[in-house]
Amino acid sequence: MNMHTTTSNESSHRALPLIRSRLKQRDRPSHSRQTLHPNLRRHAAKRVLLLYTAVKMATMTETSAIAPVKHQVIDKLPKRFKNLKFGIQSNQDIVNQGVLEVTDRSMYDVDKGREPTQNGVLDKRLGTSSKTGVCATCNEKLADCIGHFGHVRLPLPAFHIGYIKFTITILQNICKDCSRVLLVEQERRAYLRELRRPNIDNMKRVAICKKINDQCRKTKQCPYCGAVNGQIRKVGALKLVHDKFVAYNKSTSANKKPPPSKIEFDNSFVEARKHVNDLDKHLRKAFEDLNPLRVLNLFKQITPDDCELLGLNPSEGRPEMFLWQYLPAPPVCIRPSVAQEGASNEDDITTRLGDIVFACGLIRAALQKGTALQTIMEQWEFLQLQIAVYVNSDVPGLRDNGVTKTMRGFCQRLKGKQGRFRGNLSGKRVDFSGRTVISPDPNLAVNEVAVPMLVAKNLTYPERAHRDNIAKLRQCIINGPTTWPGAQAILKVDGDHPPFRVSLRFGDKEAAAKELRIGDIVERHLEDGDIVLFNRQPSLHKLSIMSHLVKVRPWRTFRLNECACGPYNADFDGDEMNLHVPQTEEARAEAVTLMSVKHNLATPKNGEPIIAATQDFITASYLLSSKDMFFDRRTFTYIVMQMMDGDMHIGLPPPAILAPKRLWTGKQIFSMLMRPNKSSPIKVNLDAKCKQYVDPPAAPPGHRKRAPDMCPNDGWLVVRNSEVMCGRMDKSTVGAGQKDSVFYVILRDYGADAAVTAMNRLAKLCARVLTNRGFSIGIGDVFPTTALTIAKEKLFVDAYADSDDFIKQFNENRLQKATGCSMEETLEAKISGVLNKVRQNAGELCIKSLSRNNAPLVMASSGSKGSTINVAQMIAAVGQQIIAGSRVADGFQDRTLPHFHKNTRHASAKGFVRNSFYTGLVPTEFLFHAISGREGLVDTAVKTAETGYMSRRLMKSLEDLSTKYDDTVRTSGDGVVQFQFGADKLDPVDMEGKAVPVSFERTFSHAENLTWSNSDRALLPFEILALCDTMLKKERDRYRRRGLLHGEPLQYNDTTDYGVDENEGGRKFLETIHQHVRSLAERFARFRVAGGLDGMLTTPDTWSLPLTSNEREVLATLIFDVEQAKAKQLARRNISDNNRQTRKLAQIKSEMTEFTYEDLLKLKPVLEELDFKGLPKPRPLSKSRNLQGFPN
Repeated sequence: MNMHTTTSNESSHRALPLIRSRLKQRDRPSHSRQTLHPNLRRHAAKRVLLLYTAVKMATMTETSAIAPVKHQVIDKLPKRFKNLKFGIQSNQDIVNQGVLEVTDRSMYDVDKGREPTQNGVLDKRLGTSSKTGVCATCNEKLADCIGHFGHVRLPLPAFHIGYIKFTITILQNICKDCSRVLLVEQERRAYLRELRRPNIDNMKRVAICKKINDQCRKTKQCPYCGAVNGQIRKVGALKLVHDKFVAYNKSTSANKKPPPSKIEFDNSFVEARKHVNDLDKHLRKAFEDLNPLRVLNLFKQITPDDCELLGLNPSEGRPEMFLWQYLPAPPVCIRPSVAQEGASNEDDITTRLGDIVFACGLIRAALQKGTALQTIMEQWEFLQLQIAVYVNSDVPGLRDNGVTKTMRGFCQRLKGKQGRFRGNLSGKRVDFSGRTVISPDPNLAVNEVAVPMLVAKNLTYPERAHRDNIAKLRQCIINGPTTWPGAQAILKVDGDHPPFRVSLRFGDKEAAAKELRIGDIVERHLEDGDIVLFNRQPSLHKLSIMSHLVKVRPWRTFRLNECACGPYNADFDGDEMNLHVPQTEEARAEAVTLMSVKHNLATPKNGEPIIAATQDFITASYLLSSKDMFFDRRTFTYIVMQMMDGDMHIGLPPPAILAPKRLWTGKQIFSMLMRPNKSSPIKVNLDAKCKQYVDPPAAPPGHRKRAPDMCPNDGWLVVRNSEVMCGRMDKSTVGAGQKDSVFYVILRDYGADAAVTAMNRLAKLCARVLTNRGFSIGIGDVFPTTALTIAKEKLFVDAYADSDDFIKQFNENRLQKATGCSMEETLEAKISGVLNKVRQNAGELCIKSLSRNNAPLVMASSGSKGSTINVAQMIAAVGQQIIAGSRVADGFQDRTLPHFHKNTRHASAKGFVRNSFYTGLVPTEFLFHAISGREGLVDTAVKTAETGYMSRRLMKSLEDLSTKYDDTVRTSGDGVVQFQFGADKLDPVDMEGKAVPVSFERTFSHAENLTWSNSDRALLPFEILALCDTMLKKERDRYRRRGLLHGEPLQYNDTTDYGVDENEGGRKFLETIHQHVRSLAERFARFRVAGGLDGMLTTPDTWSLPLTSNEREVLATLIFDVEQAKAKQLARRNISDNNRQTRKLAQIKSEMTEFTYEDLLKLKPVLEELDFKGLPKPRPLSKSRNLQGFPN
């Protein structure tokens, strides 16, 4: 608010008495004034401030002889938006926002040099679309004028195509005579009470309005005026009718009685019936036309209370606003004209707006002249059609009504992928990005991306100069924009002036480098180690965009390690990817912390590793870890050197075979991959099932079940302290999708850096090993042997005979029906079972006949690519083609193809392909195979579109949800969706086991192998349980139960509704720990029992407990003395050698690990014979016996 006040001596003398009197009124006691609203108080405070300023000015003028001065008082109180409401514009709003009424359809005035027509659709007051034009309303150019609206006054109202459904709903709810809602007074009041409840949410409001609509549609007679109300139907795109007597006409009751209005309606056609015989059948189809004018008059009569029942707020929007009476004319800048040679091409919106103005003029002229009603109705319909296309040109039925030219209405400009929101606001073109084809490069680290030098010289990063990098930046400036590593520009930073940009494309680079100061910003080229974002579309999940480190390389493609292809779903058949360069240190820090590859090795879906070995890497790992892979020292060190960095110390392990020649195995290479030397802290412990695992042969009777590592296929992986004991590396152990893989164990136990390092070593190792060894597929790999061909033909002959037998039984009605199936279904099921079995048997024969070095079989066995079914189809038989879940259906007059007899059910006529890809398919088999392939293609295309759209809708609806610091999941409006994330506060990416937070079996095995020592005494089962209870007690104390209402202490095991709280997940986790430890103790007890010892699962008495270390020391000394006494009595030589005494004592100690008091009692007579005193007496456990690891 700006206030300009000019004061003078004369005016100040006149103003002073008035101001002083007002100030005296302000100083009166508060009880003599009325209490003001807070907003009025604020306004009063502002007025007082202005009065006070005026007094000061007047006083200054009165007491000094200064000339009149212009003063300015500025109100700078901050203004904040509390809320924002969207609603429908009223007619008054449309008129008020418009600067003119558009009345002329012509665009340019030829007589004035093609100037825009006054009051036309391109009037200059609506803004300008040319760079040189000036707006006639605000006198600004295109850069500063956002345009101004106009309006078109319609001679007759028109339906709004966007609100036509809601218009029908309102008409269904109200009486078509008196405009009252079709509810009795009691129901009306009840619904109003529900709708006026405070804090009612929108979903409940919508549900109440739906109930009102359902009830009103069932009401056939108005409870207030008694008028008959029927069905509202939409006829065509923009025409509504009222089928008033639909209930009476459809009724089949013999005693139906017509309502009075129906009788009155029929009586009006008495004279017409005399001249038209079949008039009655047409009268039954008669309906009442609800044109926009009639609907507008009905809506204007609706009371405010009835508006609430219709779901409207009468103070902000009434039903008549759903119809057009005034049409907004948009600014010219959003519908620009395209200038051509001596003419211009106008926008669709401009053309359609001109047609609307023209139609309005025709209707006005027709109304003034009194033209025939039929002509006016046609022109009215044409006007509604033009307005509907103006708003939305894709409405079904509009094009059928004569609109043939395709145009883009407002809806088409806003919605869809190319609309304003997705095409120009949410999705926009950005700087500092690149896009090109991708290629593989196993020499790169998993978290690196190779950027072509051409791209690196175009993309820049603004680096601020400081004392540590100023020399490097000066060299970049000298290199300039064309030499890498160079720079594009310098941003000179001066504290007193805004920074200005100096381009290095021209000018003296040497001088610019010398003038570089600390604090200046240099836009340098991308260099090795820079942080970039890498993305492949479609971006379906979080891992579709991750941050990588730059490696600038020659050539023209982005390159990445093949291990990182999984999250991007990328391959190298022409895929392109996008690269974005963060421009601030904050963005780089966020990219490294949240989006880096090493922090996204596991998928958020279920925590399984998604970045791991793939295809060639898996094949090479499978071959290298075979049992028959042996290397001499030279080859072994060469292979190990290929996967290691040059600055790493490698500790060569001892050879697996010493004689007749020292040889190392392929499994030892993987041991070196995990732990290159003894100083490395990486100690992997893992037991996992490989892809080719089968149960070991059954043990002889009376023997224990054989361990899984006795698998004949070497299919059980055992790793102890990073040493591979047995098993082969395949997709299950080094690939993605398994939590029992080597990389996942390293990730969980030693962190992401160690896992990425292991992957980098594997990539370099496998690429070089496979290059040197060679691995390819030739025609010889799919050549069937003679024996296989003979066995395969025998299988097919037997299968065809069985299927013909079933067909014969079916034709003779001798086929036994399966439960719940018809004869046809039973026959199909039996034949399908026979044919599927023959393909399976042929495939098994094929796999058995192949060499274990067969390339397709190696790929299928390792899991790198394909399956054994693919191998069998190439060599043995393609098999039955399944279409829509069954055999090929008849399509050509009771047969699948014209090549077969009608109604035949033979295997070859219903899609069974007997040949293999090697032998080649006959024409009918080729057609069946093509049908199946085409179904797969169509299915893939359709499902891709459906799932993509479904995923987009889910993301848009859930994108405002976030987890807050109190563990709740809330919307952007702070509404609670979940009180705990996922109801258990567990992140799937951190789940070590399958649906459990920690894999106790693997964790215990890992801890056992890391801490194993033969010198430690093993804990007994009851000691294990007691130790677990002691360690868990402190944790259980943190989760004490208290009542939800009063906070009183409850039992720890109280799981009633009153005792369950937010810590239930923590308690359950502690219980799972206790259960696992108990299972270990019980297993140990079973082993003791099997060995003939007491299980000791419960705490025993003192006498059967093992002696403590101190007691064993005393006892060993005693026994040693006994031995010496015996030797003296037998006159033997006394053992006096200290070394021999020490060795004897150590031997006795080692033999007494399980020595108990019961064993001590057996020695008592011997000791008494020797007259030896000092036997320790047993004491109570609870007082003095101190078990290892337990406090007193």
